[in-house]
Amino acid sequence: MFDFSLDELTSGTPKKLEKNGKTICVTRVGDEVFAVDDVCSHSDASLSEGEVTDFKIECWLHGAEFDLRTGEALTLPATQPIETYPVTIDGNSVTVQI
Repeated sequence: MFDFSLDELTSGTPKKLEKNGKTICVTRVGDEVFAVDDVCSHSDASLSEGEVTDFKIECWLHGAEFDLRTGEALTLPATQPIETYPVTIDGNSVTVQI
């Protein structure tokens, strides 16, 4: 489980979180927060270094895009989805269940 403050996130800017050997990418889009595996399913690249547009995150290495809501691979070269994790927001407190 990851716990952090909503104030730590800027809308549209991904952030890498690491805990106990697990690395995830969290992204705020408006009032919503999404959590996905930080590693692109196509290549060993950190998604938290990518660009966010609407509800999509783009891998900086080869341009594959993923839906932050479902983890679905939206564009080639990625064909496999990435893992998504449930997020709970309580006031200013954010919890990601791993």
